[in-house]
Amino acid sequence: MTGPDTEADRRHHLAGGLTPLDCGHCGTRVLVKKESPQHTSIQWTTGSTSCPELAAQVAAGTEPGRVESCPRLRESVEQAVRRGRLEVPDPG
Repeated sequence: MTGPDTEADRRHHLAGGLTPLDCGHCGTRVLVKKESPQHTSIQWTTGSTSCPELAAQVAAGTEPGRVESCPRLRESVEQAVRRGRLEVPDPG
């Protein structure tokens, strides 16, 4: 059985610090958290195939769990970091 503190920690780990972000290309909304300059966590609010880039990969036969990331969404995340909308934790 999971205690309330453990459950709160789990919720914070999974959803804490997530920021809504719309892709600058297609407008798909995701929740994003930067863990480090190299690590980005993304949760899809509508399913990954709502992204035209990822939907095209699935339509071409790629299994949904093996779809590569969308470069346009990645650029939107990087732009949000540059503009100060997403914070990257200090590694030190």
